[in-house]
Amino acid sequence: MAAPIPVDAKALADMALFASLPVPVRAAAAAMAGARTVARGVRIFDQGERAGRAHALLSGCVRITQSGSDGEEGLVRFIGPGEIFGCVPVLTDGLYPADATAMVDAVELSWDPADLLALMQRHSQIAINMVAIVGKRLGEAQERLRELATQRADRRVARTLLRLLDQAGRRTGDGVQIEFPLRRKDIADIAGTTLHTVSRIIADWERRGLLVTRHRHLVIRSPDRIRAIADAPGN
Repeated sequence: MAAPIPVDAKALADMALFASLPVPVRAAAAAMAGARTVARGVRIFDQGERAGRAHALLSGCVRITQSGSDGEEGLVRFIGPGEIFGCVPVLTDGLYPADATAMVDAVELSWDPADLLALMQRHSQIAINMVAIVGKRLGEAQERLRELATQRADRRVARTLLRLLDQAGRRTGDGVQIEFPLRRKDIADIAGTTLHTVSRIIADWERRGLLVTRHRHLVIRSPDRIRAIADAPGN
């Protein structure tokens, strides 16, 4: 890993945690932040480790995974630029509930818990933003549980792709590319189905021209048709 690098207020401008805040407040938050480059494949923190820093991603992408008592690992979510991660256990003096691993070379920001709490106490909007972020993620988790209980696999896969488009979609000449480098297993984990089922569904959608796989990235050629599958009536 490279030595710590400086952070300026502009780096925080697009982060939801610091939305609706004036430049001097973002500058104060930037001054308290540590920044470092993280190479692809490097673990940022481990599941069960005492939470020591609150994290945010400046560039790149991070995979959040959890392992059960049987050793099986499952994907919880992806973190993209501008998103926070590993913050709640820091604020509750707990343990990181998952592993965080850089999927590509990334730049990570982090704060000492005392500094982040001091910022929240001085600027209530930061605390409000934190609650909104955590609430949105909780809502997404509850929605995924509902889908798992009530919807067939192809609808869940379609909804997974639509969420990833919202989170990390970039328009290209022939569709919208999901910027995260995806494995079929990643989609299966998020959609709550098997690798075999996801491979079959993706292959069928590729044959129908709905999407294409390109260098470990999915390009959704027809978001409207994927949305129609997600919204189709029945289980």
